[in-house]
Amino acid sequence: MALRHGRGYAAVNYPTGMNLGGDPSQALVHATTMGGFVVTLSSVDLGQGLRTVIAQCAAETLGIPIENIIVDTADTDTGPHCMGTFASRGTHRVGNAVIMAAREAREVMLQVAADELEVDAEDLETDGTGFVRLKGSTEKKIHISDVALAAHFRQGRTISGRGIYLKEPSSPVPETGEMDPDSCQAHACTVAEVAVDDETGVIEVLRLFNTYEIGRALNPALATQQVEGGAWMGLSHALFESTEPYYPHSREHGPVDFTEYLMPGPADIPAQTSLFLERPAGNGPFGAKGIGEMTANAPIPAIANAVYDAVGVRLTSMPFTPEKVLRGLDELRAGRAG
Repeated sequence: MALRHGRGYAAVNYPTGMNLGGDPSQALVHATTMGGFVVTLSSVDLGQGLRTVIAQCAAETLGIPIENIIVDTADTDTGPHCMGTFASRGTHRVGNAVIMAAREAREVMLQVAADELEVDAEDLETDGTGFVRLKGSTEKKIHISDVALAAHFRQGRTISGRGIYLKEPSSPVPETGEMDPDSCQAHACTVAEVAVDDETGVIEVLRLFNTYEIGRALNPALATQQVEGGAWMGLSHALFESTEPYYPHSREHGPVDFTEYLMPGPADIPAQTSLFLERPAGNGPFGAKGIGEMTANAPIPAIANAVYDAVGVRLTSMPFTPEKVLRGLDELRAGRAG
């Protein structure tokens, strides 16, 4: 009896957004009196970092420091319309809408600055530090706080913009079934290394190697956290979680709170290495595709394949419990004996 080691991999592709008969998100952008820019949304940050990425999209488009961006995720009564935070659509749909709104606001900002500097707006640029300046000049410039003050108190103008990104509905072609159900496809591959105790059936995931093609990673640190956090969820599904044990009598026999519901703890989390391949999407904000939901997918079959490589047991239902491993080993031994 011994620890048996194995390696397995799995690859997935995943859609960004859904068809839904049309899948829009809206954004509003406006300048405060002191040169901050408020991005107003109804889109919700569930902890995946949407507010940070949206602030990046707005700052990059406006040409100002990210510190000058305020993201207000309002609510569905008072904010602009959003279909919701699901289907790995947040960065793609909302990012595109914010870029459209920021472009419109930037045009007004440059025109206000042009009137203050007495030049043509087409001759101005932003320097990324908070100034609007004449192209080719380091002297003729105006800070965005002064632009905002001039717009509000001297010119009587609103520096603002509106944006909406719509994935138009697509119906199947009756003859072929052809349709366009999403905006783009992201891709991923996970390699899992495991150790399986052939006496107890216990599986330990030792290492995970993750490679993701997500168009362009707008924030590599956040993207890495999503990949590795999603891998934790995949590991939990693979080895611990039974979504509805004893259904339809779950409350009578199954876990009813997190003191009884098994999930991986710190000691169960494997070492991870995560890399990104960048193939920018033509319709994505700065080339980005969705990443959210797919991160839990590839680790599950990768772990199953690694177990098969280690002990020859093909596991086809989750969770991959020690009992299932031992039953599989018994079947293998019985087959050899027969």
